Amino acid sequence: MRRRLKLKSKTLKQLLSGPYLFWAVAFIIIPLVMIFYYGLTTPEGTFTFTNVAKITTPENLKALGLALLLSFISTAICLLLAYPLAIILTGMNVNQNSFVVLIFILPMWMNFLLRTMAWQNLLEKNGVINIVLEFLHLPALEIINTPAAIILGMVYNFLPFMVLPIYNVLSKIDKDVINAAKDLGANPLQTFLRVTLPLSRPGIISGITMVFVPALTTFVISDLLGGSKILLIGNVIEQEFKQGSNWHVGSGLSLVLMVFIILSMALIAKYDKDGEGNSF
Repeated sequence: MRRRLKLKSKTLKQLLSGPYLFWAVAFIIIPLVMIFYYGLTTPEGTFTFTNVAKITTPENLKALGLALLLSFISTAICLLLAYPLAIILTGMNVNQNSFVVLIFILPMWMNFLLRTMAWQNLLEKNGVINIVLEFLHLPALEIINTPAAIILGMVYNFLPFMVLPIYNVLSKIDKDVINAAKDLGANPLQTFLRVTLPLSRPGIISGITMVFVPALTTFVISDLLGGSKILLIGNVIEQEFKQGSNWHVGSGLSLVLMVFIILSMALIAKYDKDGEGNSF
């Protein structure tokens, strides 16, 4: 009887996992296989590393270097803004369903393109911000179509992905541990450096990964806020696929970016083994 129940339970699990397996194969494994195929072959179908080596051209190296620089800056700004915000949210003892947390989650529910276009309307020469500055007899803000505008767009779009993992970890820290450190004579700075910061490391690593990787690969933000004048590596790949119709070179450059994704996954696997930094 028990054996039959186990067999039925196993069969039921296999049936329920079927749709997820189909989804993984159709939309994850097959696209990855196609990227590897196109990236490592010529239009004639012969094996080659030429497509991957295209990253070494001056134009592509410049685009990759600029993308790395802007991603590092935006990730650092997000971290500097997100950590104090997460500490404030934790100190307010709000739960995950509170209105305050909803404010940070709400932008993630909006369309990414609409959020970026909204900033384009705000920052352009005749945009809302400059209209207000002109009314106040202040100098206009010349920021649109510059790297600063792209960084601002990255920070706005990806800040929630930094706040939520850090808040999720900080909210799980046992208050008795903090109080024990204080009872042992640690001042607030020592308590933060020796207790709070090390315990929140999984959330920090997860947040950095969730911001840096999409910032590195983005092309929409640089297109809209950079006026298509500032090319990042994401824009180069997009152009190879859409304008040049060169799937082989585009896939080869995408394989280079996969290296950064794999490194980020390795960081999470090392420093967040229990998944404590996952957003809720």
